[in-house]
Amino acid sequence: MKLVVICILFLAMPLFAQDSEPKIEGLAPNFELEDINGDYYQLNDFLGEGPVLISFWATWCKPCIQELKEYNRIYNSYKDKGFKMVAISTDSERSISKVKPFINSMGYNFTVLLDSNSDIARKYYARVMPYSVILNSDGSIIYTHLGYTHGDEKKVEEIIKSELSKDGK
Repeated sequence: MKLVVICILFLAMPLFAQDSEPKIEGLAPNFELEDINGDYYQLNDFLGEGPVLISFWATWCKPCIQELKEYNRIYNSYKDKGFKMVAISTDSERSISKVKPFINSMGYNFTVLLDSNSDIARKYYARVMPYSVILNSDGSIIYTHLGYTHGDEKKVEEIIKSELSKDGK
């Protein structure tokens, strides 16, 4: 019985978290992280051409997995117009080895960075996974969202299309 209650509370956390969603504004904090292939990237590497979607996620998070599937579709639709996507895994040192095989098995081709200590997640106030942040081409935060339910990706896609049209793409 205790396990059932714990599972229900865990699954409901994103629903409660959405009411207390952190509102961060201004320029996004810069970072440098290693990707799943051992290369290092900074946030600035993704800025300048169009909007950037940052998705904080983890392999153990079922809503994250659903969201990444939808984000991959969006990424493939708009990447040729300047849209960038960065998925930042918050898997711990114990589960980080699952990230690359998972990404490869799904055929995702967006950049996947590793934040095993959640240092960058904390800078972005990503307390619950999944957590999404959209930046404009200058690196200003224009949207944040905590949690995922089917349909949330529609708002993300609208914002991306709007930003691309502002950039003339």
